[in-house]
Amino acid sequence: MVRYLLRPAVIPAWSAVILTLLMISFPSEALRASIRGLSIWWEVLFPALFPFFVISELLLGVGIVHFFGKILDPLMRPLFRIPGIGGFVVTMGYASGYPVGARLTAQLWEQKLINRSEGERLVAFTTTSDPIFLIGAVSVGFFHNVALAPVLAAAHYGGGLIIGLLMRFHDRKAPATPQASPEKSSGRRKSRLAEAIKAMHTARMVDGRSFGTLLQDAVQAALRLMIVVGGLVVVFSVIMELLRQAGGIELLASGVRGLLGLIHVPPALSDAVVNGIFEVTLGARSAGTATSSGLVHQAAIAAFVLSWAGLSVHAQVASLLSRTDLRYKPFFIARFLHGCIATGLIYVLWDWLGPVR
Repeated sequence: MVRYLLRPAVIPAWSAVILTLLMISFPSEALRASIRGLSIWWEVLFPALFPFFVISELLLGVGIVHFFGKILDPLMRPLFRIPGIGGFVVTMGYASGYPVGARLTAQLWEQKLINRSEGERLVAFTTTSDPIFLIGAVSVGFFHNVALAPVLAAAHYGGGLIIGLLMRFHDRKAPATPQASPEKSSGRRKSRLAEAIKAMHTARMVDGRSFGTLLQDAVQAALRLMIVVGGLVVVFSVIMELLRQAGGIELLASGVRGLLGLIHVPPALSDAVVNGIFEVTLGARSAGTATSSGLVHQAAIAAFVLSWAGLSVHAQVASLLSRTDLRYKPFFIARFLHGCIATGLIYVLWDWLGPVR
């Protein structure tokens, strides 16, 4: 009986029961946390992500992905074992932040432009913070030190590219998506730019929707996705508050303090790590306010939090991948490795890119 109750498949059910009981025990705290999560979604995430979701849908419809595929194929395949269209996802993911990379990867898989292994490699290193959040919110807003931005950006985005190089060894025996053979005209090979423009035009003709229809579909798809994102932010805000009220956060923090002590990081940063495990904004804010811990250690923890991305983002990505055959496990491992690599890069690059003392 006990073995049955502790089976992995039963754990989510027991977790839901426990959370329900906690909501009954702390109703006012749960309500405040829900309102706080809704405020973060409406005031920060919606205006930041919604335009990028709409634009990415439009770019997919007009065939720009196929243009990138032709242009970047010679670069993306040998470096990352990903078709050239992955370059579009890299560009949009790094510019727009999480979870845009996962959204675009899922769409490419649905259009059969990438296979499962390529999609898992792609989503693993395109789930990053956007530069506006990293510079404006973290460096300026939380740390009040814009000079911190270069080392944070180098560690975060450099770590992401390292993950991309490492992920090329993921699922090594899986076949690659066939590469289109170069077209020839009158015995002469067309330029890659001409091939790219033709591929974009062909994709646009195959899509066939008018611009008005395309725009309407893009807005509707973006709104559906934003509702999912908002719901997950609210849920995780409530879960964190309930765990805090029940003492679960403090229990986790005590364990994290022990681990930080082993690697000679000030234990005062444990709150930032614990908050960052669940939600990236709260973790980065806690790292910025831990002023007595040493700036280099604060930056290292902030880099870990930004690269790990928080379970709230993990849930968003998992929901996007649920309609595909892409597995969550490679993404989870990549996020943890990205966090560790970014943390190490902070210490390595600090003397070159860190704030002048």
